[in-house]
Amino acid sequence: MGLLHRHIFSSVGGACVVAVALFAFVLIAGQALRDLLGYLMAGQISAATALKLVALILPYVAVYALPIGLLTAVLLVLGRMSSQQEITAMRAAGLSLGYISRPIWIIAAAAVLLSLALNFQIMPKARTAYRATLVEAVRQNPLNFIVPRTFVRDFPGFVVYVGARDGAELQDFWLWQLDGQKRVTSFARAKSGTVAFRDEDSRIILTLRDVTVETRDGDDPENFARPQPVGNSDAMTVELKLDGVFRTMQFNQKINWMTYGELVARRDVLAARGDHATAAERKELLRVRIALSEKAAASFGVLALAFVAVPLGIKVSRKETSANLGLAVALVLGYYFLASFGGMLERAPELRPELWVWIPPLAYACAGVWLFRRVDRA
Repeated sequence: MGLLHRHIFSSVGGACVVAVALFAFVLIAGQALRDLLGYLMAGQISAATALKLVALILPYVAVYALPIGLLTAVLLVLGRMSSQQEITAMRAAGLSLGYISRPIWIIAAAAVLLSLALNFQIMPKARTAYRATLVEAVRQNPLNFIVPRTFVRDFPGFVVYVGARDGAELQDFWLWQLDGQKRVTSFARAKSGTVAFRDEDSRIILTLRDVTVETRDGDDPENFARPQPVGNSDAMTVELKLDGVFRTMQFNQKINWMTYGELVARRDVLAARGDHATAAERKELLRVRIALSEKAAASFGVLALAFVAVPLGIKVSRKETSANLGLAVALVLGYYFLASFGGMLERAPELRPELWVWIPPLAYACAGVWLFRRVDRA
């Protein structure tokens, strides 16, 4: 690799690393705030566990940060070089655009291989480990779900509020039971009680003392014109399920979290059913095929975005970071907008949605080749 190629390679490669790291940080921050901050603030997971979970999020966000990072890096570097007449000087020296951009294709090819590894192997394993680590961390401290002075909504069909808690002892306990429309069907308040965890079925067991219970009409619980029956009890036991938190991940429900080997194995099993397959199995087979195509198309989409970025970076000729960043975001948003149509066709298997997911990378690659030839002839 000559001096010119080393210069372009180091410039684009360095900018790509920085851009990918920046976008990954933004995506990780959003994911961590959504999934982990509540657990961390409530003391349900430790800081060390939270850091481990953040590390496990990295492969997931890298799948999205890699294409936009490479696209931004190419636009920034080539835009700066073009605005400073470096590209013009290279072209005046008789160098073709294909020769100038050769280091970029090496970086893009490496990015495609990395994206394939992320999509088919690293990310699925990391997501599985993320889920298992989070569930295990919460399982080790299940009583921490009862957070004082907080409306706890982690129990399916219930909302819990506790005025104070000292270990397993509760004071000023409130419990609302909800129907399928999130309407209150019954309400209980206890002056005190205790909380325990039953590990065999993952349930919180509440033993309440000095309880007042109010029940409402099941058909019309919000009709307060009718009298609401109220009862008192010296003691009452309530069991709250933690299924919403401890629900074990099923691969047939989380197809995007399968590795390549698992997807292929599942596809072969379902395809072998042939005409004997149920409607659910046929639907799952289609989802598996779409997942295989989506992961492969997303990986080669990195190369397609590079095809577009090279001529656009030279043509735009801007060294301003904000302009190139805005262009990169617009291109990526357009790409994922097109990619969303493949998932929308899942209900129409006769249209072969597993093939439609290849339209965005092919469209961008064709547009990039057309732009590349125009700029090369200019």
